[in-house]
Amino acid sequence: MFITPVRVPTLKTVDDFRLALEQLGLELPCDDQSLTAQAGSPLAGSLSVGSLRIGNRWCIHPMEGWDGTPGGQPSEHTLRRWKNFGLSGAKLLWGGEAFAVRPDGRANPRQLCYRPENVPSLRTLFETAVLAHQQEFGPGSTDDLVIGLQLTHSGRFCKPNLPDKFEPRVAYHHPVLDAKVGISNFDNRPVWTDGEIRELIEAYVASAKAAQAAGFQFVDVKCCHGYLGHEFLSAFDRPGPYGGDFEGRTRFIREIIAAIRTECPGLAIGVRLSLWDTYAYRPDAALSVPGKLGPGIPALPPLPGPYPVFGAERNQPQKINLAEPLQLIEKLWREQGVALWNLTAGSPYYNPHVQRPAIYPPSDGYSPPEDPLVGCVRQIQAVRQVCEHFETLQAAEGNPRPVFVGTAYTYFQEYLPHVAQALVRAGWVDSIGIGRLVLSDWQFPMKVLNGRDYVADKKVCRTFSDCTTAPRNGIISGCYPLDPYYKELPEADELKRAKGKKA
Repeated sequence: MFITPVRVPTLKTVDDFRLALEQLGLELPCDDQSLTAQAGSPLAGSLSVGSLRIGNRWCIHPMEGWDGTPGGQPSEHTLRRWKNFGLSGAKLLWGGEAFAVRPDGRANPRQLCYRPENVPSLRTLFETAVLAHQQEFGPGSTDDLVIGLQLTHSGRFCKPNLPDKFEPRVAYHHPVLDAKVGISNFDNRPVWTDGEIRELIEAYVASAKAAQAAGFQFVDVKCCHGYLGHEFLSAFDRPGPYGGDFEGRTRFIREIIAAIRTECPGLAIGVRLSLWDTYAYRPDAALSVPGKLGPGIPALPPLPGPYPVFGAERNQPQKINLAEPLQLIEKLWREQGVALWNLTAGSPYYNPHVQRPAIYPPSDGYSPPEDPLVGCVRQIQAVRQVCEHFETLQAAEGNPRPVFVGTAYTYFQEYLPHVAQALVRAGWVDSIGIGRLVLSDWQFPMKVLNGRDYVADKKVCRTFSDCTTAPRNGIISGCYPLDPYYKELPEADELKRAKGKKA
């Protein structure tokens, strides 16, 4: 059935927001006031990761812009986004972009990707953000600015040539998701062979070398949201060295990191990880009405065995189990020195209410089956569990623990700073990661730390999901409702037509 979520913009005070959380049975710290850096905001504190110094607790998540050139280089739209990242005031730019390590690994035909001729454009991308930051915040401001590049292969969700045509490469056959991308459970041609995997690892190394040469301080080996690195973690039934038990399912990411360590000395490595996953969802067709998608329900045909899922109980995929994610983080931290982690959950392709809580669904999604605040707090509590686990290890061993960036804060809207600073102070997370919010109000972190009225600007993201609906329909991603730059593009009318067709 359809639910009636809390309308955050209708809440007049912090107490109203707290009452809404209480009525939903949610535990979440929330301060009375949004503090400035001068007033001692926890968000203004610095972080150290090895030799890297990060000047505050704001992080910009990596995103796919659908706005590069057909050859995979940055366009004027891409460079504008990176300029805005530099203007944001955040001191950790986590990848800023999902960068495909091979052209065939792109999630859309205009995603940035590695080709030898594209290497110089990476330097342009990096310098665009650095220069904007320096011009906005003054000489020396980039000394504690840390910028990475997210390395990815989209695996099951590749669309390298046409915006509406999947060309999947999969780690294993999935009982539900194969049909979603148009392949048969009996067709093994899209399944990676062991030899092809080793060739792909070489592509990750080539991209890491290019990122390091361009000036990036770290690379992110993407392991989230249903893309290839994440999919291997649930390859329980894959035979051979890259599937089966925990060692096999984590071999792909471990070999990538080991190879980058060898070939790129001095380059830091991070991982963006989906801590857990769950069922693939679909809209309930029986409750869908014109102009409104039905609420999400699990898309479950009869299954021959346990559900292939990482970070949850295989026989109860709705039940989170962080034993393996914690084991993976600890293994990569202890054995390969991976101390920079960006924690998320689920996938935008098959359970977006888990990955990106929003009141308005994207065109290929469904109406939220729960109040989005529930999904936000679920992610926050999972990250809290990870931080507490490593705090315990740090106390016992005396060694610095990894740094953890959290996700799922945008839906708090005007109360985001109140929650964010309380979470950092309580030690539930180290850094506050924001993505879609930066598309509407790219200077939100700076406004918060400087005490500007970020609500009066009327640029706070309201989770309309146009930034997702647009690329799902082959249109460049941006905030069409709140950013005049996108409102005035021809793509704005194209998006309206696409949304009309989906209604």
